[in-house]
Amino acid sequence: MTGPLTDAPARVLVVGEALVDVVPDASGQPRDHPGGSPANVAIALGRLDRDVRLVTLLGDDARGGAVRAWLEASGVTVLAGPTGTGRTSTAAVTLDASGAATYDFDLSWDLGPVPDEDCDVLHVGSIATVLEPGADAVLEAVRSQHGRAVVSLDPNARPAITPDRAGPVARVEELVALADVVKVSDEDLHWLHPDHDPVATAARWAGAGPGLVVVTRGGAGAAVVRHGGAVLEVPGVPVAVADTVGAGDTFSGVLLDALLDLGVRGPGGAAALRALPDRDVLGAVTTAAIGAAINVSRPGADPPWRAELTAALGGAGAGQG
Repeated sequence: MTGPLTDAPARVLVVGEALVDVVPDASGQPRDHPGGSPANVAIALGRLDRDVRLVTLLGDDARGGAVRAWLEASGVTVLAGPTGTGRTSTAAVTLDASGAATYDFDLSWDLGPVPDEDCDVLHVGSIATVLEPGADAVLEAVRSQHGRAVVSLDPNARPAITPDRAGPVARVEELVALADVVKVSDEDLHWLHPDHDPVATAARWAGAGPGLVVVTRGGAGAAVVRHGGAVLEVPGVPVAVADTVGAGDTFSGVLLDALLDLGVRGPGGAAALRALPDRDVLGAVTTAAIGAAINVSRPGADPPWRAELTAALGGAGAGQG
């Protein structure tokens, strides 16, 4: 394996589930929307013109074809094995009065070994990190890339899939120690560690290895915890919410894009991240919050394209790293 070249376009590898969100439309009728947290992160990066590959599972059915077409339309290279059931996984979405989403899943995750791809960033998260047997393959991919690529983790809590907290908590803690960038919502932290303040948990995590832990709070903004313990605050972005599907995933994708612009990539990425001044970290997280706000302003997971994000930033978008 040759390792990534610093003067080459950054390469991102995402590992995790791709599925169909079954979301009620304005009349209450169910409608299929391609999704899955890692797939949404890949879409966000693809729309920002990043070289991104998604390792996932898809069924040999109409829904699988629709998910693949959706990914490829946003520039994502799809590396998909077959599902054990032959069906593409689904998540039935329920929206409350504020547009907040909850999910009822029908999926299996029997991922085999992850290809040993050259990459500058590896992103993992959500169900793929905790649901056996595929979770073990995800962990091995993280171990393999640790120190070679920047490792990004988004540990979505999914109680409907893993109602027993002990196993997922232990696996998330193991992955956190191997990660460089962690994005986690305050709701996820409340489920993972209900007896601890979310920012206190994030601070403990930041001391265990990551250079950056970002705790998102929906419309209330985000707390940013750096490896040395400094806590920075990013305000929320006012927006009319259509629904929250894909909001955190868009945040993760845009954050990684912004960090790549700052040189956070490859074997030296962890050191580069820790060396960033606070203003650069705040700028990257603020950009991620703006990207997530664009997503929640429209139904389903629909991250911004590069031109949309640049326009929202007032024409101050940065070039790619």
